Amino acid sequence: MILRSCLAFVFTASAALAQQAATEATGAQLRGVDRINGDTFEIIVPRGQTAELERISITLNSCRYPVGNPSGDAFASLNVRDINSGANIFSGWMIASSPALSAMDHPRYDIWVMRCTTS
Repeated sequence: MILRSCLAFVFTASAALAQQAATEATGAQLRGVDRINGDTFEIIVPRGQTAELERISITLNSCRYPVGNPSGDAFASLNVRDINSGANIFSGWMIASSPALSAMDHPRYDIWVMRCTTS
């Protein structure tokens, strides 16, 4: 029953995003926390660029938002890698309004999308 409800929510959220026209942004504002020492951070990553943060690198492939609403529901395509091992930690889309829908699973870091940035 819970799985069915979760799948219905994912389908509804995906359909809502697909119906909205989206605009490509120049970058994204990300927020995160280091679970070991409790430090929080905010970074702005330009589209197509990679930011390094302690032991991880974050590449922003794309950040989109609803047309005419830059502060609206942002969704970003990210690749997150471990700098030391080169292992892929996360690759996919994150949605600002539903960070748990496609969350990064890492023992030390949590990262989520806050908004897209525009020039």
